[in-house]
Amino acid sequence: MTDFDPANFANVGPKEFAQLVKSTPDDKIAQVMAGDLRGKVLSEVFNRMPSLFRADRAGSTNAVIHWTITGRPDGGSDTYEVVIENGTCTVPETPQRDPKLTLTMGPVEFLKIVSGGANPVMMFMTGKLKAKGDLGLAANIANLFDIPKA
Repeated sequence: MTDFDPANFANVGPKEFAQLVKSTPDDKIAQVMAGDLRGKVLSEVFNRMPSLFRADRAGSTNAVIHWTITGRPDGGSDTYEVVIENGTCTVPETPQRDPKLTLTMGPVEFLKIVSGGANPVMMFMTGKLKAKGDLGLAANIANLFDIPKA
């Protein structure tokens, strides 16, 4: 599959998704993420997080992380909550708890980070990723998930 088509994402594994993000031009990703399919893409990514969670690396980590993805078609942003506690990862339907960490970024940056195609530290340093709260947790997030390498 070479076309960045959200209709097919449910049938694509993490490695294929990473390859797809890597091979798709930023402007094409931005176009999809500014349209009607944005919610489907974000839901697919967040719904997979619990299955990619590495409990063996989490130790005693207990944290609520809010991911805020800007650039919604109406000018707003979408916030997703990821809860890591007692060796599990859950993604509630709607954010309900106060976050220990809030990560804010554009949709292209988000997809590049979750597909292993971008360096979150460099994105933070260049202002493309904003982190508020526990920066130590922010630095460790990548270790808590099996992030595919494209």
